[in-house]
Amino acid sequence: MNTTARLAVFGGALALLAAGGFVAGKTAGPVSAATGDTGHGGTHEGTMPDHAGMTAADALPGGLAASKDGYTFTVADPAPEPGRFSFTITGPDGKPVTAYDVEHEKKLHLIVVRRDTAGFRHVHPELAPDGTWSVPLTLPAAGSYRAFADFAPTGGKPMTLGVDLSVAGNYQPAIYPPSRTAQVDGYTVRLDGDLAAGKASPLTLSVSRGGVPVTDLQPYLGAYGHLVALREGDLAYLHVHPDGEPGDGKTPAGPQVKFAAEVPSAGIYRLFLDFKHGDVVRTAEFTLTTAGIPASAPVPAPADGHGH
Repeated sequence: MNTTARLAVFGGALALLAAGGFVAGKTAGPVSAATGDTGHGGTHEGTMPDHAGMTAADALPGGLAASKDGYTFTVADPAPEPGRFSFTITGPDGKPVTAYDVEHEKKLHLIVVRRDTAGFRHVHPELAPDGTWSVPLTLPAAGSYRAFADFAPTGGKPMTLGVDLSVAGNYQPAIYPPSRTAQVDGYTVRLDGDLAAGKASPLTLSVSRGGVPVTDLQPYLGAYGHLVALREGDLAYLHVHPDGEPGDGKTPAGPQVKFAAEVPSAGIYRLFLDFKHGDVVRTAEFTLTTAGIPASAPVPAPADGHGH
């Protein structure tokens, strides 16, 4: 298993809302982490593939298309009623897929986020025998959303597909400035490190509470932290795991969670870190830019403070 989690964020600047930055902490009970990788410390969607034999479909960033390799993400209602969300993944034969490989302790990881990156949700739906996935989900505010289904069909390659959702009403984008520090439920999470296009960049996220470092983070989906990145402009998706894993005899349970992030181009990146402590999963949010890209106007902030 590769212990270097490569945050290869596909072709152009990572989808983080309009420049600027934001810190939005979110809380939740044990929820999920969308995974875009093949194992802890690696990625499946968003990792820059070898150029030899690469097709246009291979080069497409994760989550930008609803169909890939014959698989299609179809929602029951693109304007879902509060409290319900269901969908299917159809295979090359046109039938709903019912067999999935377990990736990071789950058969499918679902992330839903508003186009301005507000209302970030990271959940795990339940699979019915007929291939229908469902999960209780209420989108927090009016606007256009993107839903990402991250999965590995049995016999197929891991992939991330995306579809648009909408909530009617008066859209009110929120604003927050750039920041490397997130406050969530009394926890402070600090992000150290810089992104540099074309090479692996070490990122360290440090968790403390009341000024005291947290040294007893709990494993969550087989890791001490999960990082999701979205690219500005198109919400291209990537999920990575940190270096090491619980129980390997060398990875401490905090306060630091380390990643190696490799982005292929300059741009603005919105980062979401899931971590678990006190039996609750919380999400800390950050905005980073690569060298040479100054932070611009403030970016819309989440409409609420709930992550999952």
